[in-house]
Amino acid sequence: MPIESYRSLLVWQKSVDFAVVIYWLLGGLPKHEQYGLTSQMQRAAVSIPSNIAEGKERQSDRDFARFIAIALGSLAELETQLLIAQRLGYLDEADWQEATAQADEIGKMLRSLHKTLSIAN
Repeated sequence: MPIESYRSLLVWQKSVDFAVVIYWLLGGLPKHEQYGLTSQMQRAAVSIPSNIAEGKERQSDRDFARFIAIALGSLAELETQLLIAQRLGYLDEADWQEATAQADEIGKMLRSLHKTLSIAN
């Protein structure tokens, strides 16, 4: 049965939730990072579910797979930025580990979806 909407994709739902978590975590970053690390992390976090949604609406598996690959790139970017924020002391270990666990789960889901879409082509 084909997926009718990106909103019904669990990976999209989890990505939206993850973006909200990232926004909450970033509330504790220093003000001088507002236009640096904070802004970059917000854009990367929002990019993940946005690319899933845009790709799904393109109506072709090839385009959808391309947008999933972009979402994976944004996820890798965000994971890197989370590590930098943690090493700078902006995130405590527990918050960093929880965010990393969420990122790992989303990454597995995205890679699985990408593989399925790529096989379909």
